[in-house]
Amino acid sequence: MYNKRVKVKDLLQSEQTGHEVTVMGWVRTFRNSQFVALNDGSTNNNLQVVIELGLLEEANLKRITTGASLKVTGEVVASLGKGQKLELKAKSVEILGDSDAEKYPLQPKKHSLEFLREIAHLRFRTNTFGSVFRVRHALAFAVHKFFNDKGFVYLHTPIITGSDAEGAGEMFRVTTLPFDNPPRGENGDINFSEDFFGKSTNLTVSGQLQGELGAMAFSEIYTFGPTFRAENSNTTRHLAEFWMIEPEMAFCDIEDNMNLAEDFMKYLIKHAIDNNREDIEFLDQRLAEEEKQKPQNERSELGLMEKLQFVLNNNFERITYTDAIYILLESSHYKKKKFKYDVTWGIDLQSEHERYLVEKHFKKPVIVTGYPKEIKAFYMRQNDDGKTVAAMDILAPGIGEIVGGSQREERLEKLEERMREMHLPVEEMSWYLDTRRFGSVPHAGFGLGFERMVQFVTGMTNIRDVIAFARTPNNCEF
Repeated sequence: MYNKRVKVKDLLQSEQTGHEVTVMGWVRTFRNSQFVALNDGSTNNNLQVVIELGLLEEANLKRITTGASLKVTGEVVASLGKGQKLELKAKSVEILGDSDAEKYPLQPKKHSLEFLREIAHLRFRTNTFGSVFRVRHALAFAVHKFFNDKGFVYLHTPIITGSDAEGAGEMFRVTTLPFDNPPRGENGDINFSEDFFGKSTNLTVSGQLQGELGAMAFSEIYTFGPTFRAENSNTTRHLAEFWMIEPEMAFCDIEDNMNLAEDFMKYLIKHAIDNNREDIEFLDQRLAEEEKQKPQNERSELGLMEKLQFVLNNNFERITYTDAIYILLESSHYKKKKFKYDVTWGIDLQSEHERYLVEKHFKKPVIVTGYPKEIKAFYMRQNDDGKTVAAMDILAPGIGEIVGGSQREERLEKLEERMREMHLPVEEMSWYLDTRRFGSVPHAGFGLGFERMVQFVTGMTNIRDVIAFARTPNNCEF
């Protein structure tokens, strides 16, 4: 019975009248004891349900409140009201679930994003988050389609791991040892040999190292899964748990890597526009209203849809890290001391530097290559100058870094030397080094933070608003 319902989106798009349908959804508003705005999450547009006087008893009419769920069967008729071409003339109305109007947090008015984060379990029912998460779904589908159509193999890399791919050490530990009295060795350190896996293990920060193993057999693989960083960053662009897309390609150099990453980003954007235009146009209007609240000099020059189309229609700017530092040093921003962080060759570019390059200087996405090896991971291929590595970051307007990748170091001796320089356990990583011992090839890959991509396409300014239930310092609700 329930699977015969018609979705509101399909009904509104058909524009056919004169037939009987059953719809189900939640009440957005109920006015004049006659007109119900019904929404089932398939679209932001509500279906107007007309309940003729006398169809329901007074007691049941009072149960039709904001947030209540209904099953309505009736005839689709042309609408005489403005804003909709058709409506549903109810023949029967069944209340599936009541909602106490006085306690229901989502009253028919504008709510702040901060308030909605506090009720993240209900915020999906708002137009803003309905659009955001439908776009997120479309982008996730497009990720798999893009790589599948190119012949990549989808590899599920482990979530629990004994290695730290980034060498950063900011990892969540996984253990079954008692916290109050863990076993310890003679030197007082915790004895992880008695733990579940017989060693110290953590939640993964990246599937890259395991992905490289797959690329050395399948030529091209990608991962798409959750990753974790125990980084105490309470910002609008960091999460402790987020999703990462990581392709790894054999027989690939840094230029191939940049080309794939740019094509990938453009593909995702185009897919979202082609399949979720209505949602993006709603978010475009929402962002325009938000921009009006800002001072004139802080407003974006392009609207959301304009920005996305601009990215599709223009090649990404490609510069070296050295060029980027020169541009920053020569900028009026630097000379007027408007940067919070200093600029000098060798620094890790801060978000404010990245956004200046993208938003003020080039006014489009930028790919920066040739970073100093001291600020990059051990696995990146060393350039002939001895100072830089074949790394590449894609910087996007409004966000900063959205993609990070590199050509990997395929030369065993160079890789071992770099690992020793960085005091990494060469012997423990023997499984990884085997890819360089047995048929090593030039290879490359990158990681794209999925939430940052969703942010870019939806125009949301806080990363906590593009993931269902954000995990951040001091916050693990729901």
